Amino acid sequence: MTLRKLFLALFSVGLFSSPALASDDSRVQQLVHALSGEAPAVQPEVLQKAVSAMKCAVNNGVESADRLAVIDFSLPSSERRLWIFDLQEKELLLEDFVAHGQNSGDNYANRFSNVVGSHQSSIGLFRTEESYFGRHGYSLRMDGLEAGVNDRARDRAIVIHAADYVDPAWIERQGRIGRSHGCPAVRPEIAEMVVDSLKDGQFMFTYYPDPEWLASSAYLNCQSDQVARLTQ
Repeated sequence: MTLRKLFLALFSVGLFSSPALASDDSRVQQLVHALSGEAPAVQPEVLQKAVSAMKCAVNNGVESADRLAVIDFSLPSSERRLWIFDLQEKELLLEDFVAHGQNSGDNYANRFSNVVGSHQSSIGLFRTEESYFGRHGYSLRMDGLEAGVNDRARDRAIVIHAADYVDPAWIERQGRIGRSHGCPAVRPEIAEMVVDSLKDGQFMFTYYPDPEWLASSAYLNCQSDQVARLTQ
């Protein structure tokens, strides 16, 4: 056996694997398993990517969070596709409807943007920031962490806010809830709870199976050198 083949064989059984990396991967899997049990409607692949992206950010200098919000834009707006998890207790806090941008699609969102004025939603990993009172009432600002994907969220005024058009009654009339200008708007009845749960430095992960993003995201692929630059 050549030296190279011997090394590959040893690596494949874990003799040269990093204990720290193995331990971190184990913690990710444990958290995904626990959260999946709380929210079986979430696609395991989506939850896996959300937790992995969050862990990548934390491992590269972003402060850890107490909560994680996940939005699955591969689902229609007529389904509950927003989940908020308590990461300390490993509990599901909310499962509900959330709007996408009017130029992202009809019932299904399939177009996403980082451009001001596009009225499209953005995908990727976000950090929630300060709450405030604005034209939509009690709302929550957030910053996109992914360069070229969602990092203009604040410039675009992409915030979490209440909207009357996020109403399940709309589904019976037109097959979907209403749409926003790109914000992940929620039902007025839950808006205060959502903002209070997510304000002051929590994580939000919005998913869509976009091949280019899946292949290039610094957080999904945990490209530490890129993540470090983005978080400085």
